[in-house]
Amino acid sequence: MFDIVSEDLVAVEEELYSIIQSPVDMVNDIGVHLVQAGGKRIRPALYLLCARGGVPNQAELLPMAVAIELIHMATLVHDDIIDNAATRRGRPTANARWGNHSSVLTGDYLFAKAFSAIILARKNMLKILTDVICNICEGEIIQLKEAFNANQTEADYRLRVAQKTADFIAASCELGAIAGGLDEKSVIRVREYGYALGMAFQITDDILDITASAEQLGKPVGNDLRQGIVTLPVIYALKNSPRSDELRNIIINQKMSDDEVKRGLEIIHQTEAVEYSYGQVHTYLQHARNSLPATLNSSVRESLFAVADFVGLRKY
Repeated sequence: MFDIVSEDLVAVEEELYSIIQSPVDMVNDIGVHLVQAGGKRIRPALYLLCARGGVPNQAELLPMAVAIELIHMATLVHDDIIDNAATRRGRPTANARWGNHSSVLTGDYLFAKAFSAIILARKNMLKILTDVICNICEGEIIQLKEAFNANQTEADYRLRVAQKTADFIAASCELGAIAGGLDEKSVIRVREYGYALGMAFQITDDILDITASAEQLGKPVGNDLRQGIVTLPVIYALKNSPRSDELRNIIINQKMSDDEVKRGLEIIHQTEAVEYSYGQVHTYLQHARNSLPATLNSSVRESLFAVADFVGLRKY
């Protein structure tokens, strides 16, 4: 799905290794560890794809793609510290290897490097990125505040998902469209594609947390439930399960045992929660496809359709 920007993505990977270099050995070691952990690089790839929908300035293209991935990496580092996570993508997290203090400072370092990379970017593009970081932080704070709260609604959940995930993917697409010189209407529609794709992406993540294996996820199954994070499948089960009271008692227990996590997952699976959630994914993905402007060249449109297909089918 990223064939037409494959060379650009290789350049992004090389630049990531270059830009994280630091004279402080620990900062350098943590940075290399994070880049080597990999990931799907979806955000910079979407930025590059959307830029190819127009005629981008090559000199501007790479720095913004690198900045987008650095910001994503920084948020993951901070997420893992907040969650006290030991693994991500099957590898030890930075905080598990180097401790919270060094890891949080390295996350801050990555944020600084991101903005250093795009110091000459246009003001409107810088504002889009800073707004995204604010939204991510607000979403995380809301998630912490509402942890172990079994009274959350779907509207609460969607707002949190938008701030934590969808807005960033939307911004990546929007920035690409701006870099490609697309007209204002097309930029808006490309951003709408990214937003709907991001909503589908996070809902899929939340489904996989209760359906995939630990090997597929690279982290423990049921991790969200254990941390009191109330996701869409949980909200559905709370509303529709005959055992909703039992599930509610599990969710509000801040010291839930492994057996309680297992029981909570069983209750969720006894409902149509997974099917309902996948239905929401497919609705968002169809909206994403319908949002793409007809003015995009056919190869870019097909690639963006392929990304939507991947999100709908992914198992990791």
